Amino acid sequence: MKMPRNLDRITMVRSMLVHLGYFSRTQMRFTLMMIGAGWGIMREAGRLTTWRRTVRIEFWASLHQAVGGGILSTLVTAALTGFGIVAQTVYWLGFAGLAQMTGSILSTVLVREIAPVLVGVILLGRSGMLMLTELGTLTTGGQMRAMTGMGVDPFISFLVPRSLAMTISGFTLGMIFSMTALVVGYAVCRVEDAITMPIWAFMDQVAASVKPIDYFVIPAKFVFSGYAVGVCSCLSGMDVTTEDDLASMLPRGFARGMLSIMIINVVFSVCFDG
Repeated sequence: MKMPRNLDRITMVRSMLVHLGYFSRTQMRFTLMMIGAGWGIMREAGRLTTWRRTVRIEFWASLHQAVGGGILSTLVTAALTGFGIVAQTVYWLGFAGLAQMTGSILSTVLVREIAPVLVGVILLGRSGMLMLTELGTLTTGGQMRAMTGMGVDPFISFLVPRSLAMTISGFTLGMIFSMTALVVGYAVCRVEDAITMPIWAFMDQVAASVKPIDYFVIPAKFVFSGYAVGVCSCLSGMDVTTEDDLASMLPRGFARGMLSIMIINVVFSVCFDG
């Protein structure tokens, strides 16, 4: 009489574990894919045999599209940020008699926290979604399978060059964004007579307030945000099925990209805070 009850309990526990494992695997599947692909890209990028002529062409084309196509959006966003954040920060700190804290607040809030997120969003919306659409179309149309059958490795041909191009673009656009925001904010404050020091003194004040660890954290945020956007966008395009279309691919890819950007910035801020 005890054996059936024990069997029922074992069956119930086994069923619970099966459902728990299925849920965990489906929820963590794309995250594990990103971790594996990220490591694989760095490994393949160090091999000379990876950089064949077609891969180099794909890399330079992706780099030109990401930087050249995103620089206008970066400049406009940086100008608006400089007008809305830098100018207001300088004005209100001067009004409160705390002008000496201007450099510290700008370096911490604008350059370290806000700039990497906004640059990541620009890259995701301007270049990441384009990559997702192109690779998703190739996958759903069967061209990706055909290239694999002809001996072309999509990982080497698409994922490696595009992800590395987005990595360089993240750093480049991040530096442009930070400098533009500070210059525009200074110009607005100078026109409104909220600041009287010359621009080199203003920049020196901001640079002097940057902590030694921030010289690593700030570039790392730009670099890893671009890298995550590239890997996430390419994987989201290559991971689609024949039932997917643009209406399902784009929202899913954008949500994954935004989550990756926020996770990277939060991790760096928490691990290297202070």
